[in-house]
This record gives sequence, C-alpha cells and structure tokens, in this order.
Amino acid sequence: MGISFGSINTGLPKDIVKQIMEAEKIPLKKMEERKGKIEDKKKLVGELNKLMGDLKGQILANGNARSLKELKVDTNNELVGVTIDKNIANPANYQFEVLNLAQKTSAMSVGVPDKDETYTGVGYIQYVKPNGDSQEIYVGTDDASLNGIAKLINKDSENGMHATVINDGSDTDTPWRLLISLEETGDGAKAEFPYFYFVDGEYDLYLDKERPAQDAKIKVDGFEIQVPENKVKDIIPGVTIDLKKARPGEEFSLNIGDDKEAVTGKIGDFVDSINAVLGFIKQQNNLDKNSDTSRTLGGDILLQTIEGRLRGILFKDVETSSGFKRVGDIGLAFQRDGTLKLDQDRFDKVLAEDYSVISEVLTGYFKPDGTKSAGFIDNLSEFVNSTIRIPNGMITNRSKGLDSKIDQIDRRIEQRQRILNEKEKNLKDKFARLEGTISKIQSQGAGVSALGAAPMNAVTQLG
Repeated sequence: MGISFGSINTGLPKDIVKQIMEAEKIPLKKMEERKGKIEDKKKLVGELNKLMGDLKGQILANGNARSLKELKVDTNNELVGVTIDKNIANPANYQFEVLNLAQKTSAMSVGVPDKDETYTGVGYIQYVKPNGDSQEIYVGTDDASLNGIAKLINKDSENGMHATVINDGSDTDTPWRLLISLEETGDGAKAEFPYFYFVDGEYDLYLDKERPAQDAKIKVDGFEIQVPENKVKDIIPGVTIDLKKARPGEEFSLNIGDDKEAVTGKIGDFVDSINAVLGFIKQQNNLDKNSDTSRTLGGDILLQTIEGRLRGILFKDVETSSGFKRVGDIGLAFQRDGTLKLDQDRFDKVLAEDYSVISEVLTGYFKPDGTKSAGFIDNLSEFVNSTIRIPNGMITNRSKGLDSKIDQIDRRIEQRQRILNEKEKNLKDKFARLEGTISKIQSQGAGVSALGAAPMNAVTQLG
C-alpha cells in the first residue's frame, strides 16, 4: 500500500516524493537513451559483419582455380548417366559404347497355388556362398510356405542373396514363385543357388529357371573394357558412369567441357556480395540535415576504411602468365553509383578466348619457380579476414568496443538506480516523520485553544 503525504497537514502536494524522484531520474533516462543509440549502432555493425561473412562464404566456395571451375557433360543420357568430380576430372572427349550390362545371378522356383497357404513341407535349405562356404537354413512347419521361406533367406544378412515372392502373371493354377537373386553383379559374384530338401510338401519345390551373372562390357575410344557392375568408376579420372541400356554397335560421344555459364554465375554472385557491402556503406553515408548520426554509422571511420580497401583491391594489379592485369580487364568495373558491375559481353569474350585468363586474374597462377601469385580473390580473402577475424578484426574490435560502452552504461545505470531507490526510501521516511510531527503540533495547539476557551474554576474566582 502506497504512502501519501501533504495536503491534509503539511499543505505539500500528495505526490511530492514521486515528483522529486521523477526529477532525479532525468540523468538515468539520458543514460538509457545513450545506451539505445549505442545498441542501434551495434546492430548495424552486426549487419555489416553478416554481409562480410556472406562474402567470405563466396570466397571459401570459389577461392582457387579448381573450386571456381565448373564442368558439364554432353552425352547420350538415354544410355548412360554421368556425374563428375570437378576437382579431379578434366575437359576431354571420349567415344563410348555399351555392349552389355552387368547382371546378377538369379533363379526362380516352380509355381505353387498360394504364397501363404500352400504347404511346402519341412526340411532345410542348403546353399554355397560365393566364397565357397556352405550354409543351411532349417524350415519348420511355421515357415513352410513361399513367404516363410523368403523371410528366412532374407533374415540372413550375410548370405549375399535376396528372396522375393512374385506372381508370374500367368493364368495357371500355380502362379506363385520364389525369385532368388544375388545382391552383387558380375562374374565374380557367381554362386550356387540353394537346394531345397523338404518332406511331406503339397508340391515338390525346386528352382526351375536360372540366369547366370555376367560383367558389363563397354568400349572407350574403341577399346573393350569389362567391369563387374553397371556403375563404372576409375575408367575416366573423376567421372562416374551409370550404365542404363546396352546398345551394341551404337557409338556415342561423352564430352566433358568447361561450364562457362556456371562460372559466369559464380562471378555474378561475387559481384552481388561485394555490392551488398558497398550498398550498406552507401546507405549509411546517405546523410542530410535531419540524419541522426548518433544512431547510425554515417561517416564512420570503419566504413571509410572498408570502402577504401575494397576499391583498392579492385584496382590492384594481379600477376598472371600473360602479364599484370586487373579485374577490369575481364569485365568488372565500377558504375556511377559506386557499385560494381560485370560487363557481360567483355567477360564472355575473354572466357571464350582463354578461360585461364579469367582463372589467373581471379585466383592467381603458379609461377615457374613454384611460387603462386595472389589473385583478386586471394587479396579479397585477406582483407575480409582482417575485418571479421576473431579476436582482432576491424569489425570484431568495433563490436567489442560498443559492447564495452554498453556494459559501462549498464553498470552506471545499476549504480544510479540503487542510489535512487535509497533516496526514495529516505524521502518517504522523512515526509512520514514530518507528517507525524505536524499532526502532533496541530493536536497540541487544539488542546491549548480548548483550555483558553473553558470557564474559570470557582476556587480561583474566590481567591
């Protein structure tokens, strides 16, 4: 319950303590306001740090000739599928032919009327693994059906086989069959299929049809190669070929070339990331008479340093195998508004004439003496790291400095708040005592007045 003073006895306002404390809190509010301005600046420094981090991501993804480079494949996609490891593969053209696909050994049993109800009898299955080991599976009454046998075979994860119960689509009374396949393709995966030893079955279950395993055969530049599976690796460095269809006698090209459009897209992403930083700086420096620079980074030395360093890197000479060049020579130039632009026509012309020029300007080149020159991306990487490096990058230091100022203000606010709390308590105590004192004085005055108005004692009158 609040304590009120004044008006009744003292004649002071009832909210005298509140009024005094509001006046005392003015410096506190100013500190809060100053803290808010610093927090606004810190938020902007955080945005700049993120933009520089995004630029670093582009650098990490494309910081050398291999990572910047992209390859594409032109081939007969109906017959083969091709994936490329761009860090290993090189542009080249091959003549390719798929003679036959690799296949795994498979076998099919005779048919029975029902996959679950037809009783196959009890006994055991004996099979020989590809490594020559023999193994047996016991079949009891609970598993004496096609589905039960398939589950027992599939339960053994080490037998290298997979069993499936299928309907062969015939209109006969015995359409259900057991299909058993080895999991691997190629001649090296050949194995003896199981023998079924069952007694008392409704039907005599045995393997009726068998397809042997075989290796895939392909021709590369006219030479026949035999491979154990339909995923061909190690034939062409960095290239994996999935064989889809065999078509003997039909030769086709498998061409691996530079993906110039993808490289152009990567450079465009670089330009966008750099322009995001330059655009942020431009927005902060867009000042007028109404701008509140205490809450922004307008005119800040940090922005001036970053912008100056970026422009310096863009105009810096880069040593290449064909002499010193700048990024302007491959189509990167500033526009009137201060942002960077990729001259697509110029870039495409250089790219079409010699990709190595683009690569060396951007990522440097290895000199005959074994050393490497620093390219545009190398210089940009060094600068970006110097801005966001922990613990002493430019932006990192600025953020830490703002944090320190906020901490200082927080401590001063906390200290000031403790003093104000104590002062408010003391004021309330003082006014409470004042109220009590004035109340007593008023009570005594009333008593004296009452004595003066009363009739005189009769004894006193006789004297």
